[in-house]
Amino acid sequence: MTDTKDPLVVFTPSGKRGRFPAGTPVLTAARQLGVDLDSVCGGRGICSKCQVTPGYGEFSKHGVTVHEDALSEWNAVEERYDQKRGLKPGRRLGCQATVQRDVVIDVPPESQVHRQVVRKAATARVIEMDPATRLYFVEVDEPDMHEPTGDLERLARALKREWEIPEIRADLTLLSKLQPTLRKGKWQVTVALHKSHRDAVASVIEIWPGLHEGGLYGLAIDLGSTTVAAHLTDLDTGEVKASSGIMNPQIRFGEDLMSRVSYAMMNPGGDVEMTAAVREAIDTLAQEIAREAEIDAALIVEVVLVCNPVMHHLLLGIDPVELGQAPFALATSESVSLMARELGLEAINTRARAYILPCIAGHVGADAAAVALSEEPGKSDDLALIIDVGTNAEILLGDKTSVLACSSPTGPAFEGAQISSGQRAAPGAIEAIRIDPETKEPRFRVIGCDLWSDEEGFAEATASTGITGICGSGIIEAVAELRMAGLMDESGLIGSAAQTGTSRCVAEGRTHSYLVFDASDTGGPRITVTQGDIRAIQLAKSALYAGARLLMDERGVDRVDRVVLAGAFGAHISPLHAMVLGMIPDAPLDKVTSAGNAAGTGARIALCNIAARAEIERTVRQIHKVETAIEPKFQEHFVAANAIPHKTAPFPELAKIAPLPNPSFNTKGEDPAGGGRRRRRRG
Repeated sequence: MTDTKDPLVVFTPSGKRGRFPAGTPVLTAARQLGVDLDSVCGGRGICSKCQVTPGYGEFSKHGVTVHEDALSEWNAVEERYDQKRGLKPGRRLGCQATVQRDVVIDVPPESQVHRQVVRKAATARVIEMDPATRLYFVEVDEPDMHEPTGDLERLARALKREWEIPEIRADLTLLSKLQPTLRKGKWQVTVALHKSHRDAVASVIEIWPGLHEGGLYGLAIDLGSTTVAAHLTDLDTGEVKASSGIMNPQIRFGEDLMSRVSYAMMNPGGDVEMTAAVREAIDTLAQEIAREAEIDAALIVEVVLVCNPVMHHLLLGIDPVELGQAPFALATSESVSLMARELGLEAINTRARAYILPCIAGHVGADAAAVALSEEPGKSDDLALIIDVGTNAEILLGDKTSVLACSSPTGPAFEGAQISSGQRAAPGAIEAIRIDPETKEPRFRVIGCDLWSDEEGFAEATASTGITGICGSGIIEAVAELRMAGLMDESGLIGSAAQTGTSRCVAEGRTHSYLVFDASDTGGPRITVTQGDIRAIQLAKSALYAGARLLMDERGVDRVDRVVLAGAFGAHISPLHAMVLGMIPDAPLDKVTSAGNAAGTGARIALCNIAARAEIERTVRQIHKVETAIEPKFQEHFVAANAIPHKTAPFPELAKIAPLPNPSFNTKGEDPAGGGRRRRRRG
């Protein structure tokens, strides 16, 4: 596996890679790299658990070009399985396909043993209900030979008489069922009408004989670059009936947004591939969430979507190439209203409507607009800094006087990618960690278990999931804890065993790693925090902090009154660890709060209240966008923020509650294990 001539295999979404001799089964490569790929049949092509999707074309992010012959041709086992049970287009069986040349291989969620926990649950919120799509019960005049009018015209007359609906329209699929429905209901029917905030004419979405009491539902979807989260919402009560999420399948084309733009640039038709992948994922998610809530998917009559600009363009089938270069022009920044089926949503009502919130600017999208709708910084008396943390972070700073916005390319490290023992949030992943500053010993908690690792019953409680790796919130806390325990200095260097007094600091070449958990003697994982991991987190947090500071500079302030952490990350990390790391500017800890999935909440507000759509369309025009890519001070702030928590900012509020030790592990020529002698100074 060390021969550089061997083919390179890159697995997504984990990012794990290695070189393997030609002819190595994909499943074997996955197991040797510790990739989470399921298989229960011993590689005989029976269970289908090891399905994978190879990617072809130019992957600049991974530095590899994948040719059509990167994997072996279909064999008889795959052919037989496809005939009997069916394989999705593009899928291969990992136990049968063998590596022939460099290849990028995506492991879909259903093929993962420890499936992703999409931590974007709906946040409880009081919303004034006035949805765009509502039910109306009417009694329609029967046809009369002496007054020759059509059934649709008499339905319109009834709606105007009983509900003051001025005008309606209906498409051909609705017209074809209108007459039998009216007669079955004995001229009493319930109609679902969609009223746009821009158009006085209402559209008939559905019609039922008599009184329909089955309810109406909508989907609020937060389409992120890493995950897609959906909330199935009752359009009468606003109640969230079910929340669900899946990984964004576009990860196989690139973990971050610019990688996907690059893929579209380098591969003709690459944008079409990514559009098809995400539309299929959303349609599948809609089916699954309806099944989970035990409702008829045909009762889902409206969809509201929020997403960043690159996702926005790829969802709409627009090539995102212009977003990859200055001046980062959007095809449209306005809200978009269209038929849901135009976005490939076939599982829900065939006449369902879709609404996409407006984008703020080329790198600040509809998801940031949704956060603004949810958190309302423009209505705040105090100066609020709102950070929606993700692969591409959106940042808002404002109060009643003005609101500023920017985006910051944090990358996928916060999601557990690019981390040596990193993984997505799934049962068995370390999500929280504490290091005793005296003994330097760790204790941790994993997803799926409420116990800490030093509590009685932990081993039994985690026997089924195991301890598999460390996810985004876990690595954030681990780095902050290393700093607080004096095992890592301000620059991010981990000390040696001799310098720190603990054998958990292990030499790895010229640097050191901290050993969190080791089950290698029983065939389990060895989980460490490496110097490379810390560097990845430093880069991510520096970009986040620099974006926030840039907005503060624009506003002319050195402090903010409060900080709101939004997104899945914000709900799963303590303000203390975020502050120690220097992800956010210094503030009193009681003024640092979590808003949960604020983008998803904003989508639900727009779904449940038609006036909110007009409001956010007005609001985004008043938000001032700051472009980090062309601001010289961004790089200055970024470099200073590489230190933990910061090179020059004093962080007085943090010092009150968590004074940090100040070791220095820069050996300046010493042996990395701490045993070398200093160079003799010339004198």
